[in-house]
Amino acid sequence: MTEHVAGILLAAGDGSRLGQPKATVELAGSTLAERGATLLRDGGAEPVIVVTGAIPVEIPGVVSVHNPDWLTGMGSSLATGLRALANGDAAAAVIALADQPLVGAAAVRRLIAAHASGATVAIAAYDGKPRNPVLIGRVHWPAVTEAAAGDAGARPFLRAHQDLVIDEIVAEQDGIAPGRVHRDAGTQQSALQSFGPGHAPDARRGRSRGWTAIGRNPDNPGRGLA
Repeated sequence: MTEHVAGILLAAGDGSRLGQPKATVELAGSTLAERGATLLRDGGAEPVIVVTGAIPVEIPGVVSVHNPDWLTGMGSSLATGLRALANGDAAAAVIALADQPLVGAAAVRRLIAAHASGATVAIAAYDGKPRNPVLIGRVHWPAVTEAAAGDAGARPFLRAHQDLVIDEIVAEQDGIAPGRVHRDAGTQQSALQSFGPGHAPDARRGRSRGWTAIGRNPDNPGRGLA
């Protein structure tokens, strides 16, 4: 049986920076939750789970899982998503954030390709800086879940296990990095006008072995990660 990779979209926040729950913010005619789910599906992730919190989110073809502890931060949402996949047969999960709509499906495809080549942990990097999405192999889910706390997400695990990151996917998107959406989303809205839901400029492919870019900042190896 061919191994498959699931997708987890973290969309539980109340959007204090946005003025409304982040999952409901609209860009280019789609909500951030819809864009994030499309990103993961178009990238090859299946099934796709959306972790909710502040408000319920229902998207056709997507499994919504409520995190009752969403107020504690991203860590509990990540743990909720991984636990939701525990009884399935996904070999890994790609984790994405709802409020980074400029990430393209190409980044997800490259993470999944890295997993198919043997990686159990892989990250997307932009201009040499590790960001999102992040792929975590099933073998590491218990450790990631145990370490996730507050708003740290996967960072504590990645910081403690730098040797496990055997692939870094360099996914420059024509100069567009996956910065988070803020209340004034005009820049992102303009950039997205020519793209459909869940799409961004295709990335140019590159790969560096090891923890190259992260190693340049050993005191904070996981900054910007889920």
